[in-house]
Amino acid sequence: MSTLNNLLTEHFRCPDPGLDFVGPTQGESRTGYFRFGEDVVCYGRCNAQRVARKPEERLDDAIAGTRFEPERCLLPFDAVDAVENLRRERYVSNQKSRVKPGSHGFSHSLYYLVRPFLSVSVRRHLQRWALTPRMKTKFPSWPLDRTADRLLENLLALSIKAQGRRQIPFIWFWPDGYSSAAIVTHDVETQSGLQFCPSLMDLDEAFGIPSSFQIVPESRYITPASLLDEFRQRGFEINVHDLNHDGKLYSDHEEFVRRVNKINAYGRQFGARGFRSGALYRNLDWYAALDFAYDMSVPNVAHMEPQPGGCCSVMPFFVGRILELPVTTIQDYSLFHILGEYSIELWKRQIEMIQANHGLISIICHPDYLQESRAQNTYLELLAHLGRLRSDKGVWLTLPSEVNDWWRLRNNLELVHENGCWQIQGPGRERARIAYANMTHRGVHFHLPGKDLLESRAGTAPSIVA
Repeated sequence: MSTLNNLLTEHFRCPDPGLDFVGPTQGESRTGYFRFGEDVVCYGRCNAQRVARKPEERLDDAIAGTRFEPERCLLPFDAVDAVENLRRERYVSNQKSRVKPGSHGFSHSLYYLVRPFLSVSVRRHLQRWALTPRMKTKFPSWPLDRTADRLLENLLALSIKAQGRRQIPFIWFWPDGYSSAAIVTHDVETQSGLQFCPSLMDLDEAFGIPSSFQIVPESRYITPASLLDEFRQRGFEINVHDLNHDGKLYSDHEEFVRRVNKINAYGRQFGARGFRSGALYRNLDWYAALDFAYDMSVPNVAHMEPQPGGCCSVMPFFVGRILELPVTTIQDYSLFHILGEYSIELWKRQIEMIQANHGLISIICHPDYLQESRAQNTYLELLAHLGRLRSDKGVWLTLPSEVNDWWRLRNNLELVHENGCWQIQGPGRERARIAYANMTHRGVHFHLPGKDLLESRAGTAPSIVA
């Protein structure tokens, strides 16, 4: 099985198409931006006639250079490289105006030096000044970007066409036929936020919504053992949130390793399986040092975050042995204090886009910023909306650890053809469902028998030259 087949079967859990995908050799390709289908921006090695230096330039469509041979598909670009460059945000370092993963300039260091002495109102103005220009960035697209997912869907379409079929079966993304999944997470940043946690648990419980609390283990506050016990006893989840939330976790690799050793120890002490960095700083190429099952530090699109970029996906994906649960909606702080909005309309818009594409709705709301009445009322509206999605749209409202457990279970299930029909094999198969990816003139349509699912937003089906 080719490496691209491994990537497709990992994401879709579909049968091996028996097709060998062949990309360009190192010598015949150049690195840059190009398209693969309608509005699917890629960055990586490609032997198209022209590769662009910036995503805003005119981009050649690599589909024009795709060819089929018996049992082979010749691609003009390295497809695995293109997917990983999106997921791991490697395209960011190619753009001079953007910060390379793990590196921070003088202004960043100065800001974090004086941050403890700045009021929220002062921070708000500084951040608005720094982040507003990014809203004009066309790639990744705001308020949600699915480029990595759409690229995989277009590659799946190639596989379907190469087999001369109209559809192929795959294992549905979520257990028990849920249409999509949603997690609510709370990053606890200050002593005031820590003290508000029991009240926040009351609010979540009132709507029957499970949630996780990410605890900063050093410097910010001391978390009483009694509160940790209360989280567990009430069915909430504890994860580790950075080491001391000073913005320096990824500033230097040697320092990162030193801190991660302490972070991992706190993870074992808390019984935590998940991690999130402070301010969503990240470098996925360093994740091997983290001793956690899953991470929740990568934004879908990072226009409103200190570190730009975005993984361009609304689905979980593996980074080595760690499962990434991307942050797919705006944070409450950004909504309230940077955009100045006390409404759930933007949340609803993002959630609708994610849910329509059967993805992971991932929400960050801080106990530190939910104590004021306007913010709290807005959060209550959000909880009510999520409750309606659960009852009316079949959204799976669950804990991050449950998403992790399901995605790993699904990754070990297989589809086999026996006695004239497709069957799922493997432990836990009773929770899995067989779905179908169908080719239409608009792209890939996902059909789960017994469910009314929306068409994928992959765009126009790739037109392939045989």
